[in-house]
Amino acid sequence: MTAHPIPVGAGPVPPAAPPGGAAKPLIVLKCGGAVAKDAAEAILALAAAHDVVVVHGAGPQISAEMERRGLEVRFVNGRRYTTAAALEVVRESLAEVNGALCSAIGPRAAGFMGDELGLEAAQVSKLGLVGDPLPSRPALVLSALREGRIPVVAPLAKGPLNVNADEAAVALAAGLGAERILFVTDVPGVLVDGDVVSSIGADEADRLLDDGTFQGGIVPKLQAAVRAARLGMRAEIGETVVLG
Repeated sequence: MTAHPIPVGAGPVPPAAPPGGAAKPLIVLKCGGAVAKDAAEAILALAAAHDVVVVHGAGPQISAEMERRGLEVRFVNGRRYTTAAALEVVRESLAEVNGALCSAIGPRAAGFMGDELGLEAAQVSKLGLVGDPLPSRPALVLSALREGRIPVVAPLAKGPLNVNADEAAVALAAGLGAERILFVTDVPGVLVDGDVVSSIGADEADRLLDDGTFQGGIVPKLQAAVRAARLGMRAEIGETVVLG
């Protein structure tokens, strides 16, 4: 995808719903930090016929800045171990990505830091200042959707706690009653034996996750997609549909 930036404030904000006030289907789109700015075109295309809530990460930006500051970059099963010093970098990097993505989307974007929305999470002490997000239905997100905006949410929870963006997207999707969740990433989909699979069942995904077939960032992404599928959402990682 190629971004087509639209200056903030250029033109009117389109309406949230078609004439008559009929609600649009809700989609949550999660985009990784590596592709965040380039996702704007896809987000706007989806928003033509749907309510869209975006959750983004900032993984590459966080790691690069931590290395620049001499901080240890450490992951446990694909999740970032987060100290107080690392959390400062996380917030700064997420704010930077949030601003850039909102600028690329244009006047419909409404940027939010998750902890300022009151997102809840249970702390995972073995990972430091990290939380497992809980289903949430933030009033500010609902208000933005009613106004025809596209909420763009950075994955922090009250505490503050660092929250994996994939998990944050599922928690928001569950709380908001989304019918579909899309994970936009820099890989084409779920790779099994080197090939992208068009679909994978939740039980098969669990088996492959348990036996160590998958490593790195795809692990929390696939775990999150499995959780969403079992909650009744259509869950897609790139070209791969995860079936409940």
